[in-house]
Amino acid sequence: MSLVNTKEILLDAHAECYAVGAFNISNMETAQAIIEGAIELNSPVIIEVSESAIKYMGMNVACGMVRALVKDISIPVALHLDHGRNWEVISRAIDSGFTSVMIDASDKPFAENVEITKKVVEKAHQMGVSVEAEIGRLPGSEDDVNVEEREAFLVNPNDAQKFVEMTGIDFLAPAIGTSHGAFKFKGDSTLDYDRLREVKEKTDIPLVLHGASSVRDTLIEEAERYGLQLKGAKGLDDNSLKQAIRDGINKVNTDTDIRIAFTTAVRRVLHNDSTVFDPRKLLGPAREYMKNVVKERIEILGSENRA
Repeated sequence: MSLVNTKEILLDAHAECYAVGAFNISNMETAQAIIEGAIELNSPVIIEVSESAIKYMGMNVACGMVRALVKDISIPVALHLDHGRNWEVISRAIDSGFTSVMIDASDKPFAENVEITKKVVEKAHQMGVSVEAEIGRLPGSEDDVNVEEREAFLVNPNDAQKFVEMTGIDFLAPAIGTSHGAFKFKGDSTLDYDRLREVKEKTDIPLVLHGASSVRDTLIEEAERYGLQLKGAKGLDDNSLKQAIRDGINKVNTDTDIRIAFTTAVRRVLHNDSTVFDPRKLLGPAREYMKNVVKERIEILGSENRA
């Protein structure tokens, strides 16, 4: 099957009230793990590539590799540019065969965000490519945000409605309380579901949750057993994620969980056998571990047997 437009995948999720996993890749094994996991559970899936991953792999390699991997499979797979900020990179992604792109100008004032996003939408839609944008801002793992500051980060539902109407985007990432990285919360997961429901009602388009990795205790425990230092890491728990999906989330981004799984598997092999130097004996187990993480996420998101 050829790559499909991300909008096609998400419109069904929007109509049927489930979410589709969007998983970031940085090498072939990660892409294989995502696709194999989705095939085994008969789920649509979105493969994401960030600007930094493109810098690492190359645009043509990233796009060509994913196209080759999906050629003989039957599940819907989309290829998405994650957190695009550079016009040149976004434009090249559209021209190279990505089926959706994200323009992230969420750090800009509202009017400037609208102007930049409209420019991307105009080019993308001419090429049959769908567009994601963000409003509000997600803090990263380096940000220390108190309650008052947190409110300033979150999306304004009225602004979200105006933004969608003014730009013509296909799906929106509203900031509702998650953050990027492995250290998302100091206590329990705290998402603003009331705000999310209001954004969904006012925009009536597929919504995206960034910073949504689970960072499971079991995953952290095994990672630390083999020397990875992640003390204090905390992600989004399953119940919070399921509630967000019920309230309107249709695309869930996952990167940190994939990275931790990859690193843990490689560390485990090296720890257990100091004679290993064949990259395949390192990357093969990593691929299997990442695939298991992908399948866990698909089951939670409700996209199993939706292909």
